[in-house]
Amino acid sequence: MRAMAFPTTRPRRLRATPALRALVRETELSPRDFVLPLFIRPGKGEKRPISSMPGHFQYSVDEAVKAAGEAAALGVPALILFGIPDKKDAKASGAYAAGGIVQKAARAIKDKHPELLLIADLCFCEYTDHGHCGIVKDGRVLNDPTLALAAKTAVSQAKAGFDVIAPSGMMDGQVGVMRRALDAAGFSDTPILAYAAKYASGFYGPFREAAESPPSFGDRSGYQMDPANFREALREVALDVEEGADMVMVKPALPYLDVVKAVKDRFGLPTSAYQVSGEFAMIKAAAKNGWIDEKRVALETLVSIKRAGADFILTYYALEAARWLAS
Repeated sequence: MRAMAFPTTRPRRLRATPALRALVRETELSPRDFVLPLFIRPGKGEKRPISSMPGHFQYSVDEAVKAAGEAAALGVPALILFGIPDKKDAKASGAYAAGGIVQKAARAIKDKHPELLLIADLCFCEYTDHGHCGIVKDGRVLNDPTLALAAKTAVSQAKAGFDVIAPSGMMDGQVGVMRRALDAAGFSDTPILAYAAKYASGFYGPFREAAESPPSFGDRSGYQMDPANFREALREVALDVEEGADMVMVKPALPYLDVVKAVKDRFGLPTSAYQVSGEFAMIKAAAKNGWIDEKRVALETLVSIKRAGADFILTYYALEAARWLAS
């Protein structure tokens, strides 16, 4: 039905007061929408600041348990863990070791905060001595040999108590091999959150410091997606869904809201978006310079991600946003 013209129709009527604006608001943001990333390192009593990500740290396991408790108290329901092993090698053995750093963290957090949902980022860049997301030979990242390690790692993470396995390496066929491995190991009820459309983005810069994972040669454009491609993202998601993904992710978030919307509309699966380190750091830097209102801009970007179709958002603003929303 066509709206009647001015002066009969005056959309400003419903913007006149905070109460009216709240009453007709189309998109609501809640701490329940957030997943908090945590970086776990060896040691005890360690809480090392990440200079490019103000307010975030590399945590030893005991300190990560405290951070998890803070998230739970604020109503943030889920964490995603990234590991920084004490040793790295060509085969990323720290990723699938039973006593690996994120496996230890998962057990400790689950012991103290069983109500929290734990998501395991499954990638190898933090664990390899070359910083790439798979097995390397003659300067190339090999897809199929990497899949065997991915399957082994998925089972190790599930055994450690992770509730969700989230493969992020963008290897072809990774979801399928993980699904089969998990099922064979008795974890048929463990869901997979696929980083289905992960772009080779310039917004990951601060993460390299946080996870100590810059590639020692080249970049990751040979396996992560070209930022110019939209239809390819839909093909990638379709493949992951066919292989058994239960949920899908678009990464980064803000530069790819068109992809978030299309993925949600096309597939209807639970869809997430990752507001990555560069997105977070830019807001922090601009706010520090007095150029923007940090709270207002951070919440506006989070609302835009949810409005585009994300059911939940991985964000470094999880704790701050939860506090702002409660105030």
